[in-house]
This record gives sequence, C-alpha cells and structure tokens, in this order.
Amino acid sequence: MNYYVCLHQEGVNSIPKLIEKAFANNYNVVAISINANMLPFEPYESDPTYPATILSGGDWNSKVIFTMSDVDVDSPNVKLRQHAKDVFMRDVAWAEHLQNVGSVMVRLRGPQNENLASIVRAKTKDQFPLGNWFIQVPITNPELATFEHRKDVSAEELAEAESNDPWNWWNNLRMATKHSTKVKVVVELNDSDRPSKETVRRWLGEPIEAIIIPSSLFVRNRSNYCVLKKEWQVIIGHFISVRANLIISANPNDKALSQYSDYLKKLINENCDTHVLNSYENMLEIPLQPLCENLDTYTYEVFETDPVKYRLYQDAVQAALLDRVSDEEAKTKLTIVMLLGGGRGPLARAVFNAAELSKRKVRLYIIEKNPNAIRTLSNMVKTLWANKDVHIFSKDMRDFSPPELADIMVSELLGSFGDNELSPECLDGALKLLKPDGISIPYKSTSYINPLMSAVLHQNVCQLLPTVPAFDYGYVSLLKNIYHIDEPQALFDFVHPNRAEKIDNTRCKVVSFTVKKDCVLHGIGGYFDTHLYKDICLSINPLTHTAGMFSWFPMFFPTRPRTLREGQTISIKFLRCVDATKVWYEWQVVNSPDDWEHHNTCGTGYNMRL
Repeated sequence: MNYYVCLHQEGVNSIPKLIEKAFANNYNVVAISINANMLPFEPYESDPTYPATILSGGDWNSKVIFTMSDVDVDSPNVKLRQHAKDVFMRDVAWAEHLQNVGSVMVRLRGPQNENLASIVRAKTKDQFPLGNWFIQVPITNPELATFEHRKDVSAEELAEAESNDPWNWWNNLRMATKHSTKVKVVVELNDSDRPSKETVRRWLGEPIEAIIIPSSLFVRNRSNYCVLKKEWQVIIGHFISVRANLIISANPNDKALSQYSDYLKKLINENCDTHVLNSYENMLEIPLQPLCENLDTYTYEVFETDPVKYRLYQDAVQAALLDRVSDEEAKTKLTIVMLLGGGRGPLARAVFNAAELSKRKVRLYIIEKNPNAIRTLSNMVKTLWANKDVHIFSKDMRDFSPPELADIMVSELLGSFGDNELSPECLDGALKLLKPDGISIPYKSTSYINPLMSAVLHQNVCQLLPTVPAFDYGYVSLLKNIYHIDEPQALFDFVHPNRAEKIDNTRCKVVSFTVKKDCVLHGIGGYFDTHLYKDICLSINPLTHTAGMFSWFPMFFPTRPRTLREGQTISIKFLRCVDATKVWYEWQVVNSPDDWEHHNTCGTGYNMRL
C-alpha cells in the first residue's frame, strides 16, 4: 500500500525550499499554512506573499496540503465571526486557484461548527475543484492537558472537559456535511494525554486520511536516535493498519527530520498488512449464490489459495475415519464419502489425503451441478486419481439418487453468514443420501452479529443508491475501517444432519448490545463459525477467527446512520425468511418505542434463490 509521510511546519516563508528540505529528508508531501508566513488579519489583502508560479500545477496538487487560517467562523461575537469568514473564504479562493484536485486541512476548535459545516457542504459539491477537506481533530480534549498545571481544578470542571469529546465535534460536522466522501478526518496526537484503547478503536471506524504526530512524542534511545515509546508505537500502529497516512509536525529548525521519517516508514512496514486481497478492503460485493449460479474458475482459484481451510477439512475427515474404522478393520472396511459440491477438487484432495494419513479405505462420490467444473474434475480423475475409488455425478445434490448411501457427507456450502449460501436447505435436501448413522462434515454452523460504525462503508452504500435499494442488501466485505460498537453475539444455529420430523429453517431473534462509547451506527456485521468434526472448527467471528484463514469475508447489513451514546442499549431484530422460491434476511433496530427502519421487507432487495 502506498502511504505518504508528510512534513508539517509553520513559520516557513518559502514553499519550494520547504518541499526541497522535506524530500531531502525522505518525506513525500508537505503541509503548510496557505498564507505562508503572513498573519491572516487582513481578509482583503491582494498579495498573499507568493505567486502561483513558484510551483507547477502538478506540484501544487501532489506535494502540498494547505492548512487553512486558524480562525473561528463560528465565533459567538458577530464581528469576529464575519471577519473570520472573510479570511477563511479568501483562503478557500486561493486554494481553489492553486489546486484543482488537491486538499486543504481545517482545524476544529470546539463543538460549535455550524458555519464551518455550511461552508464545507457548499464547497464539496461535484463542481468544487478541491479534492478533499481534511478536518483536523485533537484525539483528546486539549483542555485536559491544561489541568495538569492547575491545582484548583474541581471535579465538575474535569468531568465537563472529559465529556467535551472532540469525536463529537467531528461527528456533528460529519452529519452536517451529509457524510460527504470528500470530508475526511486527520487525528492529532498530543504528548500530554495518551488516548484510551477504546478511543483509538473508535477512530478506526472513521474515514481517516492521516494522523498528526508532534515531534515532541519522540525520545532519544541509548544510541541517541529518535524513537517512540512502546505505547505510542502501538497506537500509531493501529492507525497504520487502517491505511492512515502520517504527518510529522516539527519546528523549522529541527535537526532530526530524517530520523522521524525513517522511523515512521519502519513502523509502516511493521504494521501494514499486505496480502493478495488488499484490493477488496471496504468494497461491497453481493454474496455469491452457487446454488443457482455456476461459479467461474477465477472464483474457485481465489478460494483454493486458502491453505488453512482445506487443512482443517482434511483433519476433520481423518479424525472421523479413525473414529469410524478401527485399526483391525482398516484393511477391509470401506467408508463411503459423499462430497457435495466438488468445485475444482480441493476438498476431494483433502479426503484422499485424510484416507492416506489414516490408512483407511474410502470410496468417494463427487456430486457437482456446475457442468464446467465437471470438465476439470473429470480430467483430474483420469490424470491424478486414476488409481482412486472415485465417481463423479453431474447432479444437483437435492435431486441425486446415489448408488449407495454415505457414511460421511462432506460439504463446503458455507457463506460469510454461515447459511447465506443455503447450506440448511441443501443439506436437508441431501439427507436422503446419508446412512441412518452417517455424519455430516460440518455438523453445526452458527451466525453472529454486532453493531458497527464505518463511515467508509456507509459512503460506499450511498454511492449504490441511484441504481439499487442499497440499504436493503447484505454485502460481503473485507472490513477494514470499522469500529465494533460491541462484541459479536450468536444469532442462528443450524445442525446437520437435521433429522427433525418437521424441518423449519426460518428464524427470528432479537439481540441486545451495549454501546461502549459515543459513536454512529452505520450497520450490522455478520460472521459465522462452524464445527467440522468434534472440536475442529472454522471461524470468521472476530473473537475466535481461525488464524491465517481468509476464504470468507464478513457480511455487512447497512442501516441509516444514527448517533449512539455511551452506555445506551441497542437491540437488533434479525429474521431469516423462507418461501417456495427464495430465502432472505430482514433486519431492524428495535429500540422501542422508536423502532428504526425495517430493512429488506419480503426480500425485495437481497435474497437467495432456491
């Protein structure tokens, strides 16, 4: 991933020299006052101390972030407010002139930002040329730092300052600018107050552009080299992990600039998780429906690159074979294994490996409805499995009449929510393939949900609205910029084989959560875990995620955004509905008496076709 490390300095009167110094010390970008060494007291000053020609148009856009004049356009004093607005609009006009896809950074001074929001909202419409507005917010209330030097601070003053949370300043402005994708947040760290873990986690759910790291956070180690204390390394590492860029704020005469940049690039390398699926982060995808749509070879290939999942399937089959066939019977007793959905063969290989490792005899029936996958499987039988007892059938498992019943039924019909690829319906339909004492691998799956804050996912949902009822869809997404408002809780269980006299796969449950910190609910996260055999499990539940497994991304069920308060209880009603042709989910926040919007009524948006 391409991060930038930015040098932020004030009191510099030559932008080209600052850029030259920054690049010589391994920085990619500079942040500097748009007034460049001129106090912003005269809003009608025609000469802002430098001409547009000192840099090329490309350099203005790619190498410079302008910090706007630190004036209060929301001052309670009418004259000061108007003067500040004149100064600010002069800055905006100059920024528009110099940059057509660049960015400006604006500091939030407190909770009252109505006028600023109005200006930003007006200037973030499609016709406004500037690329982004970076809203600079302190990670904790700066007023708290002043209390360290005061002995007369009352408990009431301290409580009031702690309740004046800068996140709320940002949230009010974000709401007022209608969640614009051009409005991003820059979180400013400070050396007087280290934030709590929950405070940091909450910011990870925001559209973070960068964090500002004052040079005063650095200390000298034994080698006289500038480093960060372990606590700050961890905090900054969390921000790096969600792709936040880094801005160093330093004095113009600082002599350790290159040490700062080198150290931060080392932190980036240590905390930037790079993998083949990076491009899927925060993307919204409609879940696959392999029951009614044939998968292509690219999709199969992506799944097959996950070594953890198939190893655990292999372990499960091996353990089942050892339990069902004693050492004395190993050479004579044949175990019938039925593979429901062969794809391009990875589960078949797992079964054969398990048989070889356990020294048990198996006959494998592969039932696959995708005629294109059958061609690949048939070739594998001829070239790789010619000496195996294996038989392929091009059939839907629900319509298949087997030549003999199975001892073990193996399937991989699990979607990101456990049952969203219709494993209950498929395995119930395939029950006739199994002996009365036969087993299913997997034998149980459980779905989980929890409330999430993710401004980025919300913005992505809104971008789909012109074409589809986007708030009535469930999406698969590699969740990156998210805040878990509370931990996931179990939702629906499905057990296989299901030998109930009357099978009913509809479900309805209300799950309650406690809000840990003021935040915004943007949607519901969906996860699952599954028990393959005995205690051999696969999980994408964040609390128990199987290490190294990436086959399944979580699900995201959007809601209309609302601000929640710390300590508040939020209840989510989730339904799994079934009719003759489809299965679908419905979801609703049911904080009586103010129930929220009911999503996906009658499956008019997202549904799974039978």
